[in-house]
Amino acid sequence: MDPLTKRRRILWTAWLLIVPPGLYLIYQYYPPPSMELADVLAYLAFFVLACLFPMNISGVPTYLVQWLTVAVFLKYGLFVEVILSQITMIIVILRLRTSEGISVRIPFNSMMFFAVSAIAGLTFLFAGGEIGSLNLGDVIVFGLLFQTVSFVANQLILYGYARILGEHKDFFSLDTIWDFTITFLVFPFSIALYMSEAYFGLAALLLLGIPFFTMTAIIHMYTNSEKVNNDLKKAGVIGHQLAARLSTDEVLDQFVIQVANLFKVDFAYVIDFRDGQLLMLRKFEESQLQPLDKKPIEYDEGIAGQAIVKDSSYMFSSKAQWKNMPTEYIHADSESLMAMPISRNNKIEGVLVLTARRKHAFLPHQLQILDILSTYFAVSLEKAVLVQKAIAKSERCGLTKLYNYRYLDEAIGKCMEQVNSKELDHLSVVMMDIDYFKAINDKYGHQSGNEILIALANLLTKMVGNEGTVARYGGEEFVILLPGYSKEVSMLFAENIRKEIEKHEFTIHSDLDDKRGTVGIKITMSIGVSSAPEDSDDAMAMIRNADRALYIGAKQAGRNKVAAYTK
Repeated sequence: MDPLTKRRRILWTAWLLIVPPGLYLIYQYYPPPSMELADVLAYLAFFVLACLFPMNISGVPTYLVQWLTVAVFLKYGLFVEVILSQITMIIVILRLRTSEGISVRIPFNSMMFFAVSAIAGLTFLFAGGEIGSLNLGDVIVFGLLFQTVSFVANQLILYGYARILGEHKDFFSLDTIWDFTITFLVFPFSIALYMSEAYFGLAALLLLGIPFFTMTAIIHMYTNSEKVNNDLKKAGVIGHQLAARLSTDEVLDQFVIQVANLFKVDFAYVIDFRDGQLLMLRKFEESQLQPLDKKPIEYDEGIAGQAIVKDSSYMFSSKAQWKNMPTEYIHADSESLMAMPISRNNKIEGVLVLTARRKHAFLPHQLQILDILSTYFAVSLEKAVLVQKAIAKSERCGLTKLYNYRYLDEAIGKCMEQVNSKELDHLSVVMMDIDYFKAINDKYGHQSGNEILIALANLLTKMVGNEGTVARYGGEEFVILLPGYSKEVSMLFAENIRKEIEKHEFTIHSDLDDKRGTVGIKITMSIGVSSAPEDSDDAMAMIRNADRALYIGAKQAGRNKVAAYTK
């Protein structure tokens, strides 16, 4: 039996043993006085209104039913107060958004409300309090006793329950202080309502109820507007942070993490729309980015597909509303869900999907905030793409598309720092120069020479692969940076490259030939190798050493050779 099922059975069993028998005993020993049905219904209506207009304290809804609870107890006694408190409990549970299921919350909260009412009510009666008394002094003293015992009993039960579940809960926390403050701030309303109703009848409910509920409604609207304003401010901050990112990966990572934190979601997915398919770009689960393991799916499948096809956003409060849509990429524990198309230049580029384990996790204004954030994201992503293209253009040779000297200078500097800090055991630089390249240009033309450079760059890139970095050093010189390669291994690597180039036939167009036809020619290369840490601990010295090995050890020795730097 899983822990949740076991807990549910224990709670319902305890409820059956405590609440129904307890209600029967209270009715038998402390029966309610004669009362008008209209009066009870009026109080019930006010209980419902109090549940519909909660105050928001530090983001937590607070239901101000205490002022009614005390008044009902003083007028009708314990049994009626228990019944109305139970009805209030059900309304609050249905409205309150938590991760726990109703089947767990109802038995626990029912027992808690019952225990609080019973403990406070019996304390009032045993202390000498009198139901229906109109002596103001007694009403205030014993009413305050009832209110104090109710508050303490409520806090003790919550604290004990949290400890039983193994959760940490401070007894004197900020929430406790707020509860205490609100409880005793509304106490005068309770006394005023009770005394006024005794003299003026149901009219007292209107005289006190209308301004009270008007006040709570205004506070409720104000706190909601504050929540919207705070979310807008946070969205603006996220927008600035995204704009500061210069790579697409940074923008994607920052966007997913920040949005997940802002909306307090459990799962977040960024899905790309390209070539008629949906491809997962980022998956945020269990408070961190996860490896991507989902294959592309057809663009019109699931909630993401519907968001693209209809160019519309979605917000669902529970899985029952979207379970019929195929959503294999969404975590199985998801309940609440928001989906927002991401557009750039009036074209849908992808979809953002946010989900939470708890039901009713999202508010309507959050969908609008998400729309704003998606716009920030699309603009920042486009900017990052342009920046990356500009950087790539500045770091690449325009002819061969290999890295240029500027990039090589930075790369070898970083690698040498790793060697000096012992992060890398070895680092080798292989410098290559085409033999008799001027003669090729003179015979076939400079454009033909460029064709050789391009083809050679492609060949070197293919041979080196992910083992190192290939760069054009200038003219017909090329450099290969090999992190982790010792001098001996680099010499063997360079020799294999030399042999492969020697036997490779390059096809060019002869610009100086009358027929301007294609010609197949072969070339050779002289190669020099320098390694760290044995040859040098300085980045630029590594280049000079490889260059020296190239010209003295290979060129002057007859060309088409591999030579190592020697001190």
